[in-house]
Amino acid sequence: MTIARVDRPRRAPAAAAGASGADAPSLRRRHRRRSRLTALAFVTPLLAYLAAFYVYPLYRNLDLSLRDYTVRSFVAGDAPFSGWHNFRTVLDDPTFGPAMRHTMVFTFVSIAFQYAIGLALAVFFNRHFRLAPTLRALFLIPWLLPLIVSASTWSWMFNSESGVVNYLLHFLGVGQVGWLTSPDWALTSVIVANIWIGIPFNLVILYSGLQNIPAELYEAASLDGASAWQQFRRITFPLLRPVSAITLLLGLVYTLKVFDLIWIMTKGGPGDASSTLATWSYQLGFGTLLPKFGPGAAVGDILILIALVFGLLYIRVQRRQEA
Repeated sequence: MTIARVDRPRRAPAAAAGASGADAPSLRRRHRRRSRLTALAFVTPLLAYLAAFYVYPLYRNLDLSLRDYTVRSFVAGDAPFSGWHNFRTVLDDPTFGPAMRHTMVFTFVSIAFQYAIGLALAVFFNRHFRLAPTLRALFLIPWLLPLIVSASTWSWMFNSESGVVNYLLHFLGVGQVGWLTSPDWALTSVIVANIWIGIPFNLVILYSGLQNIPAELYEAASLDGASAWQQFRRITFPLLRPVSAITLLLGLVYTLKVFDLIWIMTKGGPGDASSTLATWSYQLGFGTLLPKFGPGAAVGDILILIALVFGLLYIRVQRRQEA
Protein backbone atom coordinates (compact mmCIF):
# COMPACT_ATOMS: atom_id res chain seq x y z
CA MET A 1 0.00 0.00 0.00
CA THR A 2 1.45 3.24 -1.08
CA ILE A 3 0.96 6.28 1.13
CA ALA A 4 0.78 9.52 -0.80
CA ARG A 5 3.20 12.13 0.45
CA VAL A 6 1.68 15.49 1.01
CA ASP A 7 4.21 18.30 1.08
CA ARG A 8 3.43 21.22 3.35
CA PRO A 9 3.65 24.61 1.70
CA ARG A 10 6.81 26.44 2.36
CA ARG A 11 6.25 29.44 4.60
CA ALA A 12 9.74 30.78 4.74
CA PRO A 13 9.42 33.13 1.74
CA ALA A 14 6.08 34.40 3.04
CA ALA A 15 7.56 34.93 6.45
CA ALA A 16 10.52 36.74 4.92
CA ALA A 17 8.18 38.91 2.87
CA GLY A 18 6.15 39.65 5.98
CA ALA A 19 9.29 40.58 7.86
CA SER A 20 10.42 42.77 5.00
CA GLY A 21 7.03 44.50 4.89
CA ALA A 22 7.18 45.05 8.64
CA ASP A 23 10.66 46.60 8.38
CA ALA A 24 9.72 49.05 5.59
CA PRO A 25 8.12 51.69 7.87
CA SER A 26 11.06 51.42 10.23
CA LEU A 27 13.48 51.95 7.37
CA ARG A 28 11.52 54.98 6.22
CA ARG A 29 11.55 56.43 9.74
CA ARG A 30 15.30 55.92 10.02
CA HIS A 31 15.78 57.56 6.64
CA ARG A 32 13.69 60.58 7.64
CA ARG A 33 15.53 60.82 10.97
CA ARG A 34 18.87 60.69 9.18
CA SER A 35 17.72 63.41 6.74
CA ARG A 36 16.61 65.64 9.62
CA LEU A 37 19.92 65.20 11.41
CA THR A 38 21.82 66.00 8.22
CA ALA A 39 19.74 69.14 7.65
CA LEU A 40 20.18 70.14 11.30
CA ALA A 41 23.96 69.71 10.97
CA PHE A 42 23.99 72.18 8.08
CA VAL A 43 21.64 74.65 9.77
CA THR A 44 23.28 74.61 13.22
CA PRO A 45 26.25 76.89 12.31
CA LEU A 46 23.84 79.46 10.85
CA LEU A 47 21.59 79.30 13.91
CA ALA A 48 24.60 79.68 16.20
CA TYR A 49 25.78 82.70 14.21
CA LEU A 50 22.33 84.34 14.31
CA ALA A 51 21.98 83.66 18.03
CA ALA A 52 25.44 85.03 18.87
CA PHE A 53 25.48 88.11 16.66
CA TYR A 54 21.79 89.02 16.26
CA VAL A 55 19.49 87.53 18.89
CA TYR A 56 21.76 88.06 21.90
CA PRO A 57 22.75 91.67 21.01
CA LEU A 58 19.07 92.52 20.44
CA TYR A 59 18.16 90.96 23.77
CA ARG A 60 20.94 92.84 25.56
CA ASN A 61 19.94 96.13 23.95
CA LEU A 62 16.32 95.60 25.01
CA ASP A 63 17.47 94.71 28.52
CA LEU A 64 19.59 97.89 28.66
CA SER A 65 16.63 100.00 27.61
CA LEU A 66 14.37 98.55 30.33
CA ARG A 67 16.80 98.95 33.23
CA ASP A 68 18.52 101.85 35.00
CA TYR A 69 22.12 101.09 34.16
CA THR A 70 25.11 103.01 35.47
CA VAL A 71 28.79 102.24 34.97
CA ARG A 72 28.87 100.31 38.26
CA SER A 73 25.67 98.37 37.63
CA PHE A 74 26.74 97.71 34.04
CA VAL A 75 29.84 95.93 35.35
CA ALA A 76 28.11 94.26 38.31
CA GLY A 77 24.96 93.38 36.35
CA ASP A 78 22.51 94.39 39.10
CA ALA A 79 20.69 97.30 37.46
CA PRO A 80 17.13 97.81 38.75
CA PHE A 81 14.21 97.36 36.37
CA SER A 82 12.81 100.73 35.25
CA GLY A 83 10.24 99.70 32.62
CA TRP A 84 9.47 102.34 30.03
CA HIS A 85 11.19 105.14 31.94
CA ASN A 86 14.13 105.33 29.52
CA PHE A 87 11.78 105.57 26.54
CA ARG A 88 9.83 108.40 28.20
CA THR A 89 13.12 110.16 28.94
CA VAL A 90 14.16 109.89 25.30
CA LEU A 91 10.81 111.03 23.91
CA ASP A 92 10.74 114.03 26.27
CA ASP A 93 14.32 115.04 25.42
CA PRO A 94 14.51 118.18 23.21
CA THR A 95 17.09 116.40 21.05
CA PHE A 96 14.65 113.70 19.97
CA GLY A 97 12.65 115.90 17.58
CA PRO A 98 15.64 117.25 15.62
CA ALA A 99 17.33 113.83 15.58
CA MET A 100 14.20 112.16 14.18
CA ARG A 101 13.73 114.93 11.62
CA HIS A 102 17.37 114.77 10.52
CA THR A 103 17.13 110.97 10.26
CA MET A 104 14.11 111.19 7.98
CA VAL A 105 15.61 113.98 5.84
CA PHE A 106 18.95 112.21 5.59
CA THR A 107 17.29 108.91 4.66
CA PHE A 108 14.70 110.01 2.13
CA VAL A 109 16.79 112.66 0.37
CA SER A 110 19.71 110.24 0.11
CA ILE A 111 17.72 107.36 -1.37
CA ALA A 112 15.79 109.68 -3.73
CA PHE A 113 18.97 111.04 -5.31
CA GLN A 114 20.76 107.69 -5.18
CA TYR A 115 17.90 106.02 -7.02
CA ALA A 116 17.42 108.80 -9.59
CA ILE A 117 21.13 109.08 -10.45
CA GLY A 118 21.63 105.30 -10.34
CA LEU A 119 18.68 104.77 -12.70
CA ALA A 120 19.95 107.41 -15.12
CA LEU A 121 23.41 105.80 -15.16
CA ALA A 122 21.92 102.31 -15.57
CA VAL A 123 19.91 103.44 -18.61
CA PHE A 124 22.99 105.18 -20.00
CA PHE A 125 25.21 102.10 -19.64
CA ASN A 126 22.49 99.86 -21.08
CA ARG A 127 23.33 101.22 -24.54
CA HIS A 128 26.39 98.92 -24.74
CA PHE A 129 28.97 101.31 -26.19
CA ARG A 130 32.66 100.46 -26.25
CA LEU A 131 33.78 102.01 -22.94
CA ALA A 132 30.65 101.00 -21.02
CA PRO A 133 32.27 98.13 -19.03
CA THR A 134 35.27 100.26 -18.04
CA LEU A 135 33.21 103.26 -16.97
CA ARG A 136 30.76 101.03 -15.13
CA ALA A 137 33.64 99.50 -13.19
CA LEU A 138 34.96 102.97 -12.29
CA PHE A 139 31.58 103.96 -10.90
CA LEU A 140 31.84 101.06 -8.44
CA ILE A 141 34.85 102.61 -6.69
CA PRO A 142 32.81 104.58 -4.08
CA TRP A 143 31.06 101.34 -3.13
CA LEU A 144 34.30 99.35 -2.85
CA LEU A 145 36.27 101.87 -0.79
CA PRO A 146 36.29 101.45 3.01
CA LEU A 147 33.77 103.86 4.47
CA ILE A 148 36.36 105.53 6.70
CA VAL A 149 38.38 106.41 3.59
CA SER A 150 35.34 107.86 1.81
CA ALA A 151 34.25 109.86 4.86
CA SER A 152 37.76 111.20 5.47
CA THR A 153 38.09 112.20 1.82
CA TRP A 154 34.81 114.12 1.89
CA SER A 155 35.83 115.77 5.17
CA TRP A 156 38.98 117.05 3.47
CA MET A 157 37.05 118.19 0.39
CA PHE A 158 34.53 120.11 2.53
CA ASN A 159 37.17 121.65 4.78
CA SER A 160 36.45 125.37 5.20
CA GLU A 161 40.07 126.46 4.98
CA SER A 162 41.80 124.08 2.58
CA GLY A 163 39.01 122.05 0.99
CA VAL A 164 38.83 121.65 -2.76
CA VAL A 165 35.11 122.51 -2.82
CA ASN A 166 35.65 125.96 -1.31
CA TYR A 167 38.64 126.46 -3.61
CA LEU A 168 36.43 125.84 -6.64
CA LEU A 169 33.77 128.17 -5.24
CA HIS A 170 36.41 130.87 -4.68
CA PHE A 171 37.59 130.37 -8.26
CA LEU A 172 34.00 130.92 -9.41
CA GLY A 173 33.69 134.05 -7.29
CA VAL A 174 31.55 132.51 -4.52
CA GLY A 175 32.38 133.23 -0.88
CA GLN A 176 33.64 130.67 1.60
CA VAL A 177 31.10 128.17 2.93
CA GLY A 178 31.43 126.38 6.27
CA TRP A 179 30.28 123.02 5.00
CA LEU A 180 31.05 121.07 8.18
CA THR A 181 31.04 123.92 10.70
CA SER A 182 27.83 125.74 9.80
CA PRO A 183 24.49 124.46 11.17
CA ASP A 184 22.91 125.37 7.84
CA TRP A 185 25.25 123.19 5.76
CA ALA A 186 26.41 120.30 7.97
CA LEU A 187 23.45 118.02 7.23
CA THR A 188 23.63 118.84 3.51
CA SER A 189 27.32 117.91 3.47
CA VAL A 190 26.81 114.44 4.94
CA ILE A 191 23.83 113.86 2.63
CA VAL A 192 25.97 114.69 -0.42
CA ALA A 193 28.67 112.27 0.75
CA ASN A 194 26.13 109.52 1.42
CA ILE A 195 24.55 109.99 -2.01
CA TRP A 196 27.96 109.57 -3.64
CA ILE A 197 28.58 106.35 -1.70
CA GLY A 198 25.15 104.83 -2.45
CA ILE A 199 24.92 105.51 -6.20
CA PRO A 200 26.95 102.41 -7.25
CA PHE A 201 24.60 100.07 -5.35
CA ASN A 202 21.57 101.48 -7.18
CA LEU A 203 23.48 101.38 -10.48
CA VAL A 204 24.36 97.68 -10.14
CA ILE A 205 20.87 96.53 -9.08
CA LEU A 206 18.99 98.61 -11.63
CA TYR A 207 21.39 97.72 -14.44
CA SER A 208 20.81 94.04 -13.67
CA GLY A 209 17.09 94.66 -13.86
CA LEU A 210 17.44 96.35 -17.25
CA GLN A 211 19.22 93.28 -18.61
CA ASN A 212 16.07 91.23 -18.04
CA ILE A 213 13.85 93.46 -20.19
CA PRO A 214 13.50 91.89 -23.69
CA ALA A 215 15.11 93.95 -26.43
CA GLU A 216 12.22 93.06 -28.75
CA LEU A 217 9.97 95.43 -26.83
CA TYR A 218 12.22 98.38 -27.63
CA GLU A 219 12.49 97.31 -31.25
CA ALA A 220 8.70 97.14 -31.59
CA ALA A 221 8.34 100.52 -29.89
CA SER A 222 10.88 102.06 -32.28
CA LEU A 223 8.99 100.69 -35.26
CA ASP A 224 5.83 102.28 -33.88
CA GLY A 225 7.64 105.63 -33.71
CA ALA A 226 8.02 105.87 -29.93
CA SER A 227 10.66 108.33 -28.72
CA ALA A 228 13.34 107.50 -26.16
CA TRP A 229 11.34 109.15 -23.38
CA GLN A 230 8.17 107.29 -24.38
CA GLN A 231 10.07 103.98 -24.38
CA PHE A 232 11.40 104.74 -20.90
CA ARG A 233 7.99 105.79 -19.57
CA ARG A 234 6.00 102.97 -21.19
CA ILE A 235 8.47 100.08 -21.12
CA THR A 236 11.54 100.60 -18.93
CA PHE A 237 10.04 102.14 -15.83
CA PRO A 238 6.96 99.84 -15.52
CA LEU A 239 8.96 96.64 -16.08
CA LEU A 240 11.66 97.87 -13.70
CA ARG A 241 9.15 98.53 -10.91
CA PRO A 242 9.76 95.26 -8.95
CA VAL A 243 13.52 95.80 -8.97
CA SER A 244 13.02 99.46 -8.07
CA ALA A 245 10.89 98.50 -5.06
CA ILE A 246 13.58 96.17 -3.73
CA THR A 247 16.30 98.76 -4.33
CA LEU A 248 14.43 101.52 -2.52
CA LEU A 249 13.48 99.35 0.44
CA LEU A 250 17.02 98.05 0.90
CA GLY A 251 18.28 101.62 0.62
CA LEU A 252 15.85 102.70 3.32
CA VAL A 253 16.92 100.00 5.75
CA TYR A 254 20.62 100.68 5.12
CA THR A 255 20.46 104.48 5.22
CA LEU A 256 18.43 104.59 8.43
CA LYS A 257 21.34 103.12 10.37
CA VAL A 258 24.20 105.10 8.82
CA PHE A 259 26.46 106.17 11.67
CA ASP A 260 30.14 106.06 10.74
CA LEU A 261 29.91 108.50 7.81
CA ILE A 262 28.18 111.19 9.89
CA TRP A 263 30.37 110.61 12.92
CA ILE A 264 33.62 110.88 10.99
CA MET A 265 32.54 114.02 9.12
CA THR A 266 30.64 116.06 11.72
CA LYS A 267 30.11 113.94 14.88
CA GLY A 268 26.49 115.03 14.65
CA GLY A 269 27.39 118.71 14.95
CA PRO A 270 27.82 121.53 15.10
CA GLY A 271 25.53 121.29 18.10
CA ASP A 272 22.91 118.81 16.90
CA ALA A 273 22.64 120.20 13.34
CA SER A 274 23.48 116.85 11.73
CA SER A 275 22.58 114.53 14.60
CA THR A 276 20.51 111.47 13.71
CA LEU A 277 19.07 108.70 15.85
CA ALA A 278 22.17 106.57 15.20
CA THR A 279 24.66 109.25 16.25
CA TRP A 280 22.51 110.36 19.20
CA SER A 281 22.31 106.79 20.48
CA TYR A 282 26.10 106.55 20.38
CA GLN A 283 26.52 109.93 22.09
CA LEU A 284 24.20 108.92 24.93
CA GLY A 285 25.87 105.57 25.48
CA PHE A 286 29.54 106.32 24.86
CA GLY A 287 30.01 110.02 24.12
CA THR A 288 30.26 111.35 27.68
CA LEU A 289 32.13 110.60 30.89
CA LEU A 290 28.82 109.62 32.51
CA PRO A 291 27.21 107.40 29.87
CA LYS A 292 23.46 106.96 29.78
CA PHE A 293 23.25 103.34 28.73
CA GLY A 294 19.50 103.03 29.20
CA PRO A 295 18.40 106.05 27.10
CA GLY A 296 21.05 105.23 24.49
CA ALA A 297 19.69 101.70 24.16
CA ALA A 298 16.13 103.07 24.00
CA VAL A 299 17.08 105.26 21.03
CA GLY A 300 18.63 102.17 19.44
CA ASP A 301 15.39 100.24 19.98
CA ILE A 302 13.39 103.00 18.28
CA LEU A 303 15.77 102.89 15.33
CA ILE A 304 15.53 99.09 15.19
CA LEU A 305 11.72 99.31 15.24
CA ILE A 306 11.70 101.74 12.30
CA ALA A 307 14.11 99.55 10.34
CA LEU A 308 12.00 96.48 11.22
CA VAL A 309 8.89 98.10 9.73
CA PHE A 310 10.69 98.72 6.44
CA GLY A 311 12.24 95.24 6.60
CA LEU A 312 8.81 93.62 6.91
CA LEU A 313 7.62 95.78 4.04
CA TYR A 314 10.55 94.49 1.98
CA ILE A 315 9.65 90.87 2.78
CA ARG A 316 6.03 91.48 1.82
CA VAL A 317 7.01 93.04 -1.51
CA GLN A 318 9.42 90.19 -2.22
CA ARG A 319 6.76 87.53 -1.51
CA ARG A 320 4.28 89.35 -3.70
CA GLN A 321 6.77 89.32 -6.55
CA GLU A 322 7.49 85.61 -6.12
CA ALA A 323 3.77 84.72 -6.03
